[in-house]
Amino acid sequence: MNTLIILAGIIPGGYELILILFVVLLLFGGKKIPELMRGIGKGVREFNSARATIESEIKEGMKEEKKID
Repeated sequence: MNTLIILAGIIPGGYELILILFVVLLLFGGKKIPELMRGIGKGVREFNSARATIESEIKEGMKEEKKID
């Protein structure tokens, strides 16, 4: 329960998110934000692809282990 209280203090709320978005807009400008979002999207896709590959390798390894037994 104490962990939830601590996390509630860390996670930004509505006003904090608006302030963060405003600061990002000021720092990067309107032209750079789409490039930044594309880069983030590409990173997320690569991460998910790597995660799926690792999951499939683990599942195949578990199947091979069962066949050996």
